[in-house]
Amino acid sequence: MNVLIVDDEKYIVKGLKHSLEQNGYNVFAAYSGAEAIEYLENNIIHFIILDLMLPDTDGMMLCKKIRQKFDIPILMLSAKDGDYDKILGFEFGADDYMTKPFNTLELIARIKAIIRRIDRKFDDKLIVKDDLVINLNERKVYLRGEEVNLTVKEFDVLYLLASNPGRVFTREEIYNMVWKEDAYDVRTIDVHIKNIRDKIEDKKHPKYIMTKWGVGYYFNKN
Repeated sequence: MNVLIVDDEKYIVKGLKHSLEQNGYNVFAAYSGAEAIEYLENNIIHFIILDLMLPDTDGMMLCKKIRQKFDIPILMLSAKDGDYDKILGFEFGADDYMTKPFNTLELIARIKAIIRRIDRKFDDKLIVKDDLVINLNERKVYLRGEEVNLTVKEFDVLYLLASNPGRVFTREEIYNMVWKEDAYDVRTIDVHIKNIRDKIEDKKHPKYIMTKWGVGYYFNKN
C-alpha cells in the first residue's frame, strides 16, 4: 500500500517513513501542498497523512481540495487539540485526526483500522499487489501508477486469478468462468495469459501470474 506523508517537518517525516516501511508500506513524502497535489496526480496513493501546518497552504483547505478530486482516506495531524479543530477537520473531509506529539504505534493502528473499513465498504473489489492495482469498480489496472491497457477478456482473466491468489485454475476452468462456455480452446487461454504477462510482468522475473506445469495458472500470493 502506498502512503503519502504531507508534512514540512522533515524529522517527523523521516521517523514516520521508517516506521511505516517497517510495517510493509511504500512511503512517499511531500513537504508542501503543491508537492502533495503533484504526487497525487502522478502516482497511485492509497492513504494520506496530512499535517495542517504547511508552508504554502492551509491544511484544511488542502484536505478539501484533495477530497474534491480523490477518494483517498486522510488522517490529519495537528498541534491543535481543541474539539472545534477536530470537528472542522472531519467537516473538511478527514477520516481521522491525531494531535502532535503522537504515538507512532497508535497512528499505524488507526491507518489499519481505516483501511479495514474501506475494504469492507468496497467489498474487496480493489486488489493491490506490490506495484499492481486492479480496480473492479472501474475495470482498470495500474502498474507503477500507469494504466495498463487490457482487453475486456484479459481483464476478466486477470481479475479471476488475482481475486483467488494461490488457487490453481485449469485452462478449462478459466474458459468456463470467463467465456461462460463449456467447450474451450487451450490456445485461447494461453494467448490471453501471454498477452497479460507481456503487459504487467518483467519477462525475466515474473511475479504475478505463475504456471503450474501440467495443470494451469495461478496468481502468486507471496
